[in-house]
This record gives sequence, structure tokens and C-alpha cells, in this order.
Amino acid sequence: MAVRAKQIFVNLPVKDLKKSVEFFTKVGFEFNANFTDESATCMIIGENIYAMLLVEERFQSFINKEISNAANTAEVIVALSVDSREEVDTIVQAALDAGGKPYNDPQDHGFMYGWSFQDPDDHLWEVSYMDLSSFPAQE
Repeated sequence: MAVRAKQIFVNLPVKDLKKSVEFFTKVGFEFNANFTDESATCMIIGENIYAMLLVEERFQSFINKEISNAANTAEVIVALSVDSREEVDTIVQAALDAGGKPYNDPQDHGFMYGWSFQDPDDHLWEVSYMDLSSFPAQE
């Protein structure tokens, strides 16, 4: 039997929840108030795709490991697929304008275009567009 999840919740530790909400609001994301309190919020990324932003103490309550220092190490890249190259540029530029840090320069592979940034907690976000009609043919 193949696994087919109905929703995905990516849990990310944050140092300052208010600062993170302000940042991601400027980028263009919305939040579910039903799953928000002083230690967590549910950021809506897409249909059935969410990021739970949890203050570090709350995040730590779910794990028995040390929280990674995202400024020095990377455990995950949150990769988002969007509908156009322009949307890639709009989202990443909004993140940079909101105080995010650049990560990689835009990457253009013809059929795929992407650009990335780091949020205020140094988590890596990659935004990409794929034009499957331009995908190289398999031989």
C-alpha cells in the first residue's frame, strides 16, 4: 500500500513568534487563528500545506534532541512550487524586503527556475517553478 497523506504540517522552531508572523505576513502568507496562541501559530502555505511556527520552548517539548542552530546547520529546506517564474521572484523579493536573507542566487535550468531565502530564524526556503512542457526528453 502506498502512503498518501491528506495534509502536511512542517514544524519549525522560532525565537520570536511575533517577529516571524510579521515577516511571513509581509511575504504574503496568512495564518489560522484557531491554531494560534502565544507560543505557536499555523501558517497557511497552500491547500492542506501548513507550517507550525513554534517558539523554541514549545518546539522542544515535542522532541528529545537538541534544536538545530539553523544559522550554522541545515536539517531541512522547505521547498515550495508555484505557478510562474514571476511568482518565484515576487515571493523571494518580498522575503528579502521583509528582512530575510538571500541564500542562493536564482537558478535557471530552462525547465525549472528557483530562488531561495532564509527567514529570521535562518530556516531555508526555496521557491521554484517547473515548466514540465520544457522538461528534457528521456532517451
